[in-house]
Amino acid sequence: MSAVTASAIPNKTRSNPVGKAVLYLVLVALTLVFIGPLLFILNNSFKGRFFISDDPFALPLSEYWVGVENYINGLNTTNFFAAAGWSFFITIGSVIVIVFFCAMTAYYITRVKTWWTNALYLLFVFSMVVPFQMVMFPTVKIADMLHLDNPLGMILLYLGFGAGLSTFIFSGFVKSIPVEIEEASMIDGCGPLQNYFRIVMPMLKPVMITVAILNAMWVWNDYLLPYLIIGLSTPYKTIPVVVQQLVGSHGSNDMGALMAMLVLAIIPIVAFYLSSQKYIIEGVVAGAVKG
Repeated sequence: MSAVTASAIPNKTRSNPVGKAVLYLVLVALTLVFIGPLLFILNNSFKGRFFISDDPFALPLSEYWVGVENYINGLNTTNFFAAAGWSFFITIGSVIVIVFFCAMTAYYITRVKTWWTNALYLLFVFSMVVPFQMVMFPTVKIADMLHLDNPLGMILLYLGFGAGLSTFIFSGFVKSIPVEIEEASMIDGCGPLQNYFRIVMPMLKPVMITVAILNAMWVWNDYLLPYLIIGLSTPYKTIPVVVQQLVGSHGSNDMGALMAMLVLAIIPIVAFYLSSQKYIIEGVVAGAVKG
């Protein structure tokens, strides 16, 4: 009797038209909340700079329409393609080193149980809750002393700031891998490195993709760290830094070019996310199976 009742409840819920209508309305509202800012930027990227301030929510019709003029002005003003090249280099390089080193670190501190590996794990977790503003000035000072104001130095800094969350996610996934699999490979003659690269690392693929997506979105959109370390006087400026240069003072903001460059900056990371979004939940859920 209880089994029949339990199976009937979901069917009743699914057949409730009022509940479905409310659910759809909520989902539509949430969709508009998240997509609204993107549509706002896209809409204003085709409008004249003065019309954006006067009527920001109007459609780019009649005298408001300027075509691709904002895109041309923005590209000529910001040297956008050079900045995009450095953004791609820093983002791809940072994601590779974060995924590679954090995966090995998480595997070691998860499998080797000593007091100092436990302490190291707690330090990684603690680094996740420390606000960047607390370490901003020491980071800038140390980066200046070590001459890290270049793309390779930025990759090293991103490895440091991204290691906490990435190691935490990897550790949760490694705990779900049965130790017996590694013991069987060691019996077959695999050493520690062979055991990791041939057995464990292929099993980490889902969570590796998850960590790569999260860090790619963070590094690509980051403004504060490149601005503080690289600055405005070097040729290594990233997209967020050059886009910010369109924001002038005393009313000289070129809002049309700013909106156009924001659209171009959003396209790569949105395309990357849409093509890989299914792996985020897959990797996080897989990492939460144990421990």
